[in-house]
Amino acid sequence: MSEPRSTAQHRRRRSRTALAVGVPLALTAAGTFAYGGDLGVLGSTALQASAATAAAPAWAADTADGFASVNSLGQNGTYGGRGGQVVTVTTQAELEKYATATQPYVIVVAGAIAMNPVGKEIKVQSDKTIVGRGTAGHIVGGGFFLGQGVHNVIIRNLTIRDAYQGIWNDKDHDFDAIQMDGAHHVWIDHNDLRHMADGLIDVRKDSTNVTVSWNKLSDNNKTFGIGWTENVKTDITIHHNWIRETEQRNPSTDNAAHAHLYNNFLEDAPNTSIGSSYGNYSRGSTKMVLENSNFQGIKNPVIKDSGATIVQRGNVFSGTSGRNESGGSAFDPKAYYSYSLDKAADLPSILKSGVGPRPGIGTTAVSTRAAAATTLTVAQDGSGQYRTVQAAVNAVPANNPSRLVIAVKPGTYREPVKVPSNKPHVTIQGTGGSRKDTTIVYNNAAGTPKPGGGTYGTGGSATVAVEADDFQARNLTISNDFDEKANQSLSGHQAVALRTAADKVFLDGIIVSGDQDTLLLDTAAKDKLGRVYVSNSYIIGNVDFIFGRATAVVDRSVITLKKRWDGTSAGYVTAPSTAANRKGILIANSTVNGDVSAGTFYLGRPWHAGGDASLDPQTTVRNTSLSAAVKSTPWTDMSGFSWKDDRFAEYKNSGVGAGGASGNRPQLTDAQAANQEVGDWLAGWTPSAS
Repeated sequence: MSEPRSTAQHRRRRSRTALAVGVPLALTAAGTFAYGGDLGVLGSTALQASAATAAAPAWAADTADGFASVNSLGQNGTYGGRGGQVVTVTTQAELEKYATATQPYVIVVAGAIAMNPVGKEIKVQSDKTIVGRGTAGHIVGGGFFLGQGVHNVIIRNLTIRDAYQGIWNDKDHDFDAIQMDGAHHVWIDHNDLRHMADGLIDVRKDSTNVTVSWNKLSDNNKTFGIGWTENVKTDITIHHNWIRETEQRNPSTDNAAHAHLYNNFLEDAPNTSIGSSYGNYSRGSTKMVLENSNFQGIKNPVIKDSGATIVQRGNVFSGTSGRNESGGSAFDPKAYYSYSLDKAADLPSILKSGVGPRPGIGTTAVSTRAAAATTLTVAQDGSGQYRTVQAAVNAVPANNPSRLVIAVKPGTYREPVKVPSNKPHVTIQGTGGSRKDTTIVYNNAAGTPKPGGGTYGTGGSATVAVEADDFQARNLTISNDFDEKANQSLSGHQAVALRTAADKVFLDGIIVSGDQDTLLLDTAAKDKLGRVYVSNSYIIGNVDFIFGRATAVVDRSVITLKKRWDGTSAGYVTAPSTAANRKGILIANSTVNGDVSAGTFYLGRPWHAGGDASLDPQTTVRNTSLSAAVKSTPWTDMSGFSWKDDRFAEYKNSGVGAGGASGNRPQLTDAQAANQEVGDWLAGWTPSAS
């Protein structure tokens, strides 16, 4: 940007139906995912229920871990619809047709399906995989029911939401997200379940061999009930779930033969309307093993009945109160299956970026293009084809028709890099074990003199400039280390690390680091659409450091605030310059923090580039943890333009820096928020790693 800146217990209930959710996804390490194939972007008219005619995508072969992987009741593990046709659905009728069929299916939910009537629960039959396509698969106002004897079902990568009927402890509307009555071998994985009328997950009536993993469960009274039976038969594994802003059943586990809970993060954020009444509850004759979980702010974090047992190991408790109980002997989970534990203290960062639906999963194309993609290697020591990243970019053919991967070996590459508009489908990927191992860095600023005269300007200062569509970057650091302190005489300290001016840009698992104007998310022209999806990444800066006119999503990432060159704390996270009738910057499911003073950073201000009054800047920050650094009035004016004349809002943020609705702090209503989801921003594009 070129213009200057200023400095209780649950009761047994009647039988009923319920919702089920999910999508397959392979997690190879915390924050690192094995993606399926390349995604063909299909228009809405083409997204009719359609069977795959070739081999199934790689993710369709994923199988469950935990108790869902144990052979019993005539079922050998849980693999869902593997081997059946892969079908894509966009309507309730299509979803019901395939989910209730007797033969195996892999069902890809490719958009938001609003259930009619509200509370409708589709009766899923055996041998099914139901998976959301990337982050686009939503079930709104309903869910799934798995009845007696239904088995071998996988539910992954879906968002199931918004069956809430306005009654907090709702006894009349039994609208869950997922319910099982007598089912077995079920895997519920990487879903986002929230805001339902009753519970989120119910595992009832001797349902067994169930694994619930890597889900976000939030914004609900009752989270997760297990039992409703006098028998002691249920075997269940619950691991790597983020349970936040829920009152009870977190979970409540009644008469479970073996309940293994590990690496879950239970959070009751301060200063919100929802308070926890209890956390993990071992009821009846349950035998529970509770390992390496993290409890923050939870009342009565661990409780048990007199006849139940709980063995606790390695758990962390912060700001908790009330009952925290253990006792009795339980069982050894490793006698049933193998597993590994993350440190409890690391869970907030691991799970905030790792739970819920993931991009690249549920794509209907077979994973052949990624395997067949041309790869160019870069290594400073001469062991690759090229010694510089730019040399590899130069070798990409003009109008390159398919994916080309530039694999960059670990090292620090001090060079500016430009991917021109005639070189689409390029991936720049670090090959080290960490995104810190491979760094592309340079130190131009807006006011830096160019060799041929003039200065670079803000856009020209970028260390990496991307002008080509369908660009991807992953597992590396992109930095601008311009030294403001040493260049006080220079006019123009804006120093961009990464500039994008293209459509369908996917930045996954990277670090973007700078000071002022770190990440410029632009479009090729004012009338051009430029969509950018940033996930599982770190963005570091201090002044307007996420800015531009792109339709951009920062999802499941960490935004790190840093002090100015002189040690002061003051800054602005976003400066959107959105064109009218387009979407601007969406920050979702993320964390804003940093080693800066309290109350010193704005979330954003409107950038009317060049004084253009026709622009309509937009930033929405939702479902994000805000540190004390965020001002209580988080938006401010810029260059004579009032933020109140543009589009700035929040929705259900948490943390010390969050606040309630006021004239200076607009909050979206639930209805407004339903139209400001990640999928709304991406508008039919599902980012797919390749």
